Amino acid sequence: MNQEYLNVITNTGRPIPGQSLTTDPNNPAPYEQPPEYTSVHEASEYIFNSLIQEETYVPMMNLLLNDMPIMDIVQTLLFTGFTEGKWSPDLMLMLGEPVAYMLLALAERAGIDPVIYRGEDEDEIEEEEFLGVTFEKERVDRMRKMRQTGVAPKGVLTKEMEQAIDDIEIPESLLAEIKSQEETGEVPIPGQSLLAPVEEEEEA
Repeated sequence: MNQEYLNVITNTGRPIPGQSLTTDPNNPAPYEQPPEYTSVHEASEYIFNSLIQEETYVPMMNLLLNDMPIMDIVQTLLFTGFTEGKWSPDLMLMLGEPVAYMLLALAERAGIDPVIYRGEDEDEIEEEEFLGVTFEKERVDRMRKMRQTGVAPKGVLTKEMEQAIDDIEIPESLLAEIKSQEETGEVPIPGQSLLAPVEEEEEA
């Protein structure tokens, strides 16, 4: 038998056709069981509460600070949650946009100007693919607008989420990293949240 062909068909890194039908029904994988969350609201709250925990928040902001695209992070978060049985494939797709706005809001609070999608600086995007589903230009443009203004579309973030974001105390380690990059001109100076009211200048 041709050795190259033998290497292909015996590749241990690939699933055997029909392998899913041979799994133990008494010990199913997490994603083969009913999902833990069945609504966008419940799942969004779970994700948001996870994102604002310091052990998650700091590494996540560092990823954004180092130009990891928001949509790449969203896909990883949601697909991981699916494999852990947190939500169904359909709910996973519905969560894409809300989670992207959460990350945009958290980045804005920290004074980080994030990359939204891979290759953003290289083209004028008409659409973006997310987990095999097309994000229309209008949806991407709404994210860009929030990055510029710091204001999320109405109803995307709850009042409780907005308050929790405003109350976040940015760790010194993250502030130091942001300051370091700001000094090289890579990111804007961290300052007052764009969600806060603008103070009027006093007349001379």
